[in-house]
Amino acid sequence: MTAGHTGTRVGVTRARITLTTTAVLLAALDLGMKNWASRTLNDGSSTDLGPLNLRLAFNPGVAFSLGDTLPPAALLGAAGVIVVALAVFAVHLTRAPTLPVVLALAAMLGGAVANVIDRAGDGLVTDYLHTGWFPTFNLADVFVVTGAAVLVVASWRASDTEKRETGANQ
Repeated sequence: MTAGHTGTRVGVTRARITLTTTAVLLAALDLGMKNWASRTLNDGSSTDLGPLNLRLAFNPGVAFSLGDTLPPAALLGAAGVIVVALAVFAVHLTRAPTLPVVLALAAMLGGAVANVIDRAGDGLVTDYLHTGWFPTFNLADVFVVTGAAVLVVASWRASDTEKRETGANQ
């Protein structure tokens, strides 16, 4: 890594503290929003916010209600395994971290943990964001998707940087 990139590097310990703290805060934010939505939108009402509506829904499956006929314990177990694997992956990647990667991993982990905690209570995930053209989702889903997108972009950028540095050193 060149001297120009050291400003975006984060120490391993600091990266792991940032990862954990951010993931916990994002999970808490989503769980708080789910609690608010369950109390406020429980009458079947919908609140129009322009391109987005607030509408309460409960998803017994995973993305797009896939697996909604599976036993809730099976979905919870599978989601738990995925969260543990994601946590291990995140800790591994924070050995040579950049801040965007740490924050992306924290978003993915926080969103995944929030959905697992929500599902653990009754086998359902609380959704409350609706666009009219896409299935209803929640803030945790936004965190997971955004984190994954940032990781992809960071991966492309790292690959491009490595190619430039390798070409310059030859």
